[in-house]
Amino acid sequence: MFTSMVTAVAAHGAWAGPGFFPLFLIFPFIWILLIGFFIFFGRRMWWRNRQTTSRQGAESVLRERYARGEVDETEYRARLEVLRADHR
Repeated sequence: MFTSMVTAVAAHGAWAGPGFFPLFLIFPFIWILLIGFFIFFGRRMWWRNRQTTSRQGAESVLRERYARGEVDETEYRARLEVLRADHR
């Protein structure tokens, strides 16, 4: 029986048959998708944090200038509106 299996495998190959699908290709594809997912969303989160931090930094400087009296209320509100505007 063992010899008949060996000859069948030798004649047709270990992966031969109508239902052959190279499963060994799925795992690298999954890893590539996973790494791409982390890179895409990591960069997206980094960019959002960077934009939020820069905007909050500018707003805090504007608040300090308003508190010191360097800027009046109308100018403060106008500049704050410009800082909070979405410039896409």
